[in-house]
Amino acid sequence: MRQLIVLCLLAATTWPASALAQARSQLGPLCTTDTTPADQMIDACDKIVALKVFKGEQLATIHFWRAVGWNKKGDYSKVIADATEAIRLRPSQAAYNLRGSAYYDKGEYEIAIADFDDALKLGAPSGTIFHNRGNAWRGKGDFTRAIADYDAAIKLEPKSAFSFQNRGIAKEALGELDGALADINQAIRLDPTLPQPLINRTAIWRVRGDLDRAIADGSEAIRLAKEKSPVNIMTPPNSVLISGYIHRALAYEAKGDYAHARDDYKATLAIVASDAGSKANQATAKVRLSLVTDALAPIPRDAPSPTTQPAQQQTGMAPSPSPAPGTLGKRMALVIGNGAYAHVNALPNPANDARAVARSLRDIGVTVSEGIDLDRASMQKVTRDFLREAARAQVAIVYYAGHGVQVDGRNYLIPVDVELKAGSSMTEAMIDMDTIMAGLDDQVRTNILIFDACRNNPMAQQVASAGGNRAIEGASGLAAPTSLGAGATLGAGTLIAFATAPGQVALDGEGANSPFSAALSRHLGTPGLEVQQMLTRVRAEVVSSTKSKQVPWSNSSLLGEVYLAAR
Repeated sequence: MRQLIVLCLLAATTWPASALAQARSQLGPLCTTDTTPADQMIDACDKIVALKVFKGEQLATIHFWRAVGWNKKGDYSKVIADATEAIRLRPSQAAYNLRGSAYYDKGEYEIAIADFDDALKLGAPSGTIFHNRGNAWRGKGDFTRAIADYDAAIKLEPKSAFSFQNRGIAKEALGELDGALADINQAIRLDPTLPQPLINRTAIWRVRGDLDRAIADGSEAIRLAKEKSPVNIMTPPNSVLISGYIHRALAYEAKGDYAHARDDYKATLAIVASDAGSKANQATAKVRLSLVTDALAPIPRDAPSPTTQPAQQQTGMAPSPSPAPGTLGKRMALVIGNGAYAHVNALPNPANDARAVARSLRDIGVTVSEGIDLDRASMQKVTRDFLREAARAQVAIVYYAGHGVQVDGRNYLIPVDVELKAGSSMTEAMIDMDTIMAGLDDQVRTNILIFDACRNNPMAQQVASAGGNRAIEGASGLAAPTSLGAGATLGAGTLIAFATAPGQVALDGEGANSPFSAALSRHLGTPGLEVQQMLTRVRAEVVSSTKSKQVPWSNSSLLGEVYLAAR
């Protein structure tokens, strides 16, 4: 939750207090009053700007208030444009804070932090600015700095419910559940009418496996959000209600109440989202809605049993309650190896790679769903089954070996029956990696995704000359994983590892396994080896064995140390 610097701060940084009333009378109360509806505020400010009468500090104030109007509407690009003009005309804490908050809502955390830094340099210490900078640090995954800023905000404003709430969120992300619960409970005591602390407490109850309490808190939060819109004009439109529905839906789903989960996911998607966090929540809701709808659908009497697919091996996928904190908990993995391609160059090793990795994971107690040489229907089914069951996991692992491509900035995994032909329906024949990531996005789970796949665009002319590697052709690599950036929940953390660096070829190998998967399967089961240290060893081995032709690459938002094999 962001906060706007109160009007007295704007007065202090723009005009002397004695001149404020006169200036407002001159500039028009519809433009410069925070309670004015957004469209009226913007229209009034537009008309004043069009008069071309005011300059300097007064014109800066008009641009500031028009930015406030755009902020109410959730149009953050226009907020930034007007706040930038206000800063050019007359730098102020209020303008920097507003622009930084808009960058935060766009998921551009580095720029937001720079604006909050500048705001703090311009005037007296402000609890509001410390709070907002804490949010940006939290967005970057730097929870220690976030907590430090929330501490400063609480010291200056000890009755700030939002600062207690957000400090609790940061503590929860670091696994400090008792401290998180204490802070969020304090936020509820300070302002029982706020839905946001209740929403965040639902996540703590889910981590602890107390799903009835999670649902109760979610229900009360939704009631409060519907009863009264947030009074803080810095709250992105509809964000609170979207957050309330998605959190209650996840609790219902974890409990196995798919009907209520489906209703809440539908409600999440029916609301207009403006900020990055809300859009990420809706991406998750879209995937999870499809999954719970499948779970509710009756199975036709003549439908084949899932066990009739010989290429797919599933073990131990029965639902179980959320594990207690402090233990490894339920760990689940989806392992797929595709090499027997019908319409592009076949790869000899992905099946071997997948079996080796699956065996290593089972050896350390991970429940594995395994698929070899899957066509689109089989690949989609095993993926959706895994995503559905992952709702009950504390650690979810996805491993894929085979062809993979980038199309228009999105990454796709290739089933063995796909023909790569240009056209609007091409991507529908593949498996969208972003959809998998959205389906796993949840702040109570750690996600580890590992891709030993090619990193190229299938639309170039070199398709016919793919050669003996995991590249369809030699063009640009896979896109950076967007789910690690703007607004995704990522509370427990996500790590994404690729067998090779962007724009490079992932080798299939001359032996029975690819260089990457051979090293991965050897190091996965090393006792007491933290997962990022494990990948560092894998990287070093791959670089050595390929004589630097292949350098594995990873992107992580993990919040702490993760051990797959017991220490």
